[in-house]
Amino acid sequence: MTSLPIISVAGLNSADPAVRAATAAELGKACREVGFFYAIDHGIPDAVMQGAFANAKAFFALPLEAKQPLSIKLSPHNRGYVAMADEKLNPEAGADMKEAFNIGTDFPEDHPEVVAGKPFRGVNFWPPIDGWRDATLSYFDACLNLGRLIHRGFSIDLGLREDFFDSRLQSPIATLRMLRYPASAGQIEREDGGAGAHTDYGNVTLLATDKVAGLQVATRQGKWIEAPHIPGAFVCNIGDCLMRWSNDTYVSTPHRVRPPEQERYSIAFFLEVDPDAMVDPRDIMPNEPPKYPPISCAEYLAYRLNATYEHRQDSDAM
Repeated sequence: MTSLPIISVAGLNSADPAVRAATAAELGKACREVGFFYAIDHGIPDAVMQGAFANAKAFFALPLEAKQPLSIKLSPHNRGYVAMADEKLNPEAGADMKEAFNIGTDFPEDHPEVVAGKPFRGVNFWPPIDGWRDATLSYFDACLNLGRLIHRGFSIDLGLREDFFDSRLQSPIATLRMLRYPASAGQIEREDGGAGAHTDYGNVTLLATDKVAGLQVATRQGKWIEAPHIPGAFVCNIGDCLMRWSNDTYVSTPHRVRPPEQERYSIAFFLEVDPDAMVDPRDIMPNEPPKYPPISCAEYLAYRLNATYEHRQDSDAM
């Protein structure tokens, strides 16, 4: 394999079950073989995507003293600003040279689950930029709808009811992450100096990229291949939670970001299921011996995040 498959996901909206099944089969093949694919014809307008990138650039252009009060270290719910070199996706290799900003579902402060301190049910931090919140939430909602649609494709491919994931995606853990990589090629010796080689933690990731190269994906043969920018497309990949849930039927594949030649921006949408939803391989592969015990989505995600951020390791942060 020298390139990632490109899949038109428009067929998942077809009224014809055969068309939906054909598209789902394409998804399933990609998810079994490499765990990555490009999603095109997804219905999210280019203007909405470009508006999200404009918001990312506006946020990262703020002075550090304006970003630090929004630090992720002040949120037990994985929201806020991640400063340069604060994250170690590959802890053995060292810190990543990037900065990020996370938002999740926009719960009000008086929401019962926020008041109760439920894991991953916190409030968002918002930068002091006019119009930024509304535009970013519009992009968040568009990605969430697309993620739900793709899960319907997974259900069809896996031989489940088409709506298997619907009840588990009512109010899911979803994180929109804006990323900025400084121009650092030649200054960092590591091939994965932008973002350490890692697998994602959740069910599926929808990544929008700019035109600057950097993302690389590992093939099953252990070769790193480029995942270049395709205008209007999302680079999608399976995360560890869905790999676990599918009893390793779908694969979560290592990927990395090499230090870019010039400043690089990307926007990732990480979609998990509802916090209390049980991730149990017996639900998806009932005829196979389960390779993993059941665990709630919130428990699994907390376990993975605690290994990534030093500020979570000395606390009970969820």
